[in-house]
Amino acid sequence: MKKKMLMLVTALMALAFLSAKADVEQWGRFEVALSGPTNGNPFTDVQFSAKFFQGDDEVQAAGFYDGKGVYRVRCMPDKTGTWHYVTQSSSPSLDGRTGSFEVTPARGSNHGPVRVANVYHFAYADGTPYEELGTTCYAWIHQGEKLQETTLRTLAGSPFNKVRMCVFPKRYAWNTNEPELYPYEGIPPQTWDFTRFNPLFFRHLEQRIQDLQNLNIQADVILFHPYDGGHWGFDRMPAVSDDLYVRYLVARLASYRNVWWSLANEWDFMKFKKESDFVRFGEIISQNDPFHHLLSIHNGSLIFNDTLPWITHASIQNGMAVESPASAELYRDVYRKPVVYDEVKYEGDIPLRWGNLSPQELVFRFWNGVVAGTYVGHGETYLSPDDVLWWSKGGVLKGQSPARLAFLKKVLDSAPATGIDPMERWQNPDIGGKAGQYYLIYFGKSTPTTWKFSLPRSPALSENARFKAEVLDTWKMTITPVPEDFIVHKVTSYSFEDQEGRSISLPGRPYMAIRITAL
Repeated sequence: MKKKMLMLVTALMALAFLSAKADVEQWGRFEVALSGPTNGNPFTDVQFSAKFFQGDDEVQAAGFYDGKGVYRVRCMPDKTGTWHYVTQSSSPSLDGRTGSFEVTPARGSNHGPVRVANVYHFAYADGTPYEELGTTCYAWIHQGEKLQETTLRTLAGSPFNKVRMCVFPKRYAWNTNEPELYPYEGIPPQTWDFTRFNPLFFRHLEQRIQDLQNLNIQADVILFHPYDGGHWGFDRMPAVSDDLYVRYLVARLASYRNVWWSLANEWDFMKFKKESDFVRFGEIISQNDPFHHLLSIHNGSLIFNDTLPWITHASIQNGMAVESPASAELYRDVYRKPVVYDEVKYEGDIPLRWGNLSPQELVFRFWNGVVAGTYVGHGETYLSPDDVLWWSKGGVLKGQSPARLAFLKKVLDSAPATGIDPMERWQNPDIGGKAGQYYLIYFGKSTPTTWKFSLPRSPALSENARFKAEVLDTWKMTITPVPEDFIVHKVTSYSFEDQEGRSISLPGRPYMAIRITAL
C-alpha cells in the first residue's frame, strides 16, 4: 500500500511539474509547464504568470492555458548565467512554484531578436546587422501540410529573411479553401466560442514560427485583417474577445525571438474596427510583451499614426513612394524611424493592378528604397490552375525578381554595418551609403553612358581620399570593377570630384548602379 501511495505521489508530482528545462540558450525559450484546474473555463477563469529574474533584472511574463490541464509560461532570457523564477496564480495549485535554470551563450545563427538600430535601421540584439528583405505569404500556414512544407523549402533557398503571415485564415480571390485548423473551439464556419481557444491551432502556429526561426527568417505576425468578410467572423469579434485574443497570442508567442507584431494588414479596410481599437491593441502588446518585439501596423488607403511611441517602425503600403528614391525618403523624415515598404504591389500577372508588376519594376522599386535608406517587401501573384499564388498560399516562387533580390542581398551584406542612408536627399537622392566610406549610386530606368566621378560634400570626406569603384548591373547581376582608383579633391562648396576629372563608363542600359568604397 505504501509503495502504491509513493508511486501515486511521484506521478502527481511529475504531472504537477510537467516541464522546466535545466538550461537554455541566450535568447532561447525557457518554459515552465504545470498541471492545473480544468473545471469552468481555464482560458478566462485562471490567472497565471511568472516572474523570471537574475539579480536586479526581472521579467514578468503572462502564462496561458494549453488544454488538457496544462498551463505554460515562457521566458526569452537575454543574459547568460543563473536565472530564477516564481509563479503567480489565482489557482493555489499553480501559485508560488519556484525554480532556476542556466542560460548558456548564444550559438551559431542565434543573434537574438531584431531591434531598431541607428534610428532608421535594424540590428540583432547582439549588434549583428539585419538588412530586412521580406516577402508576403499571408495564409501559408492555413494550407495543407504538403504545401506548407514546400513553402518552407522554397524559403530556405530564397533571399528572404522575413515573412508577413496572418494568424487568422484568409478568404479572398484565389484563396477560398477552408483551413484544417481554426483558432477557436466551435463548429465551422461561424459557430465559435470566442472565450475558448483551440490549442492545436496555436501549437501549429508556433511550430511554423519555429520552422522559420530555424531558417533565420523573421515571422511578421499579422493579428487582424479584413479578408474574412464575415465568413468566419474573426474580423468582427466584440472588443472583449479581441483583447482576450491579443493577450493570449502575446503570452504564447513573445518568447520566440523571431517574432514581429503587425496589428493588421490594411487596418483601415476593416469595417468593424475603429482606429482607437488598434491603438488599444498596440498598447496591450507594448504593455504585455516582456521582450519588446518590433511592432507595426500596415495600411490600406489611410496611413496610421506611426509617430505613436510604441510603434517601432513604419509598415507602409505605397508602391508609388518607391518609384523614386526622393519620394521613398520622405517617410523617414516624417517618422524618424525605420520605414519598411511592406507592400509596393506584386510581381505577377493577375488581372488586378496591385498584382501585375513586371519583375524589372519590382526590382527597380527595391533599389530605389535601398538608396533612400528604407526597406522594401516582395510579393508574387502569378496565376496558376491550382490557385496556389505565393502571396497568399506560398508554394514555389515562379518570378524573376527573387534571383535579382538575392544579388541585392549580397550587395547589402557588404554595406556598412550601420546601414545605408541618403547622402544628399534634397539634391542628389539617387546616392545612398555612408559618407566618406561607402556609396551606392542607382540610375534606375535612365541609360547613361558615363558618370562623372563626383561625391556630395561631407565632414567625413577629405582631400586626397582614395576610392575604388565597381559597376553593378542590377538586372543581369554582374559586378565589373573599374580598373583605376579615384582620388578626390574639393571642387565646389557642394562636391568632391576626381582630381583628374575622370568619369566612369556605363553601358547605356537601364538598372545600372555604381558602388564606391573607400580605400
